[in-house]
Amino acid sequence: MSVNGEWRSSKVSTGTTIIAVTYDGGVVIGSDSRASMGGEYVSSRVINKVVQVHDKIFCCMAGSLADAQAVTNAVIHQLSFHSMQMGEPPLVQSAASIMRSFCYNHRDELSAGFIVAGWDSKRGPQVFQVSLGGMVLEQEFTIAGSGSTYIYGYVDAKFKPGMTREECLTFTTNALSLAMDRDNVSGGVVHLAIVTEKEAEKQLIPGNKLPVIQSLE
Repeated sequence: MSVNGEWRSSKVSTGTTIIAVTYDGGVVIGSDSRASMGGEYVSSRVINKVVQVHDKIFCCMAGSLADAQAVTNAVIHQLSFHSMQMGEPPLVQSAASIMRSFCYNHRDELSAGFIVAGWDSKRGPQVFQVSLGGMVLEQEFTIAGSGSTYIYGYVDAKFKPGMTREECLTFTTNALSLAMDRDNVSGGVVHLAIVTEKEAEKQLIPGNKLPVIQSLE
């Protein structure tokens, strides 16, 4: 941290780890909670990066916190308007498309990427990654953020299609714990959202309740 106070004007970044996974009947989406300035100063330990954009649709954000919050707020309003026009809950793919449009149209000004996940009556549980610049990719699971580089081996080895809810929660929590242990700009607590046809449930796991890295198989 600079002694001359330059950190006060630094860009706040969600140097982060975000993840979303589909399972048999729903999705789990989660993140750490640390925000940093330039990777040197932790500006907040309790940022909730798992944002509910509609009843059964959530997004996670990575990159510049201000950019990510601005896009997320715009998507919430546009998705609500879209839902009223259609007279029914929006599709998860519609939320991803709206977010892609914002990211693409403002690609020269924004520095943020997202994961969109949720459940709808047309296609069930879905996960989309919306990258910087507006590319959208649908996957069974996806990870992003600075901490994701440390856990590619783990998630590739441990993910399996058709996991149960509990298996998916264990997979997600272990992956986030591993990333938070290795990445100096990922940390704090774990925020989770579990979305099914019946409900959208939020969970918070304190740092002292996370699995210890040495105990993970």
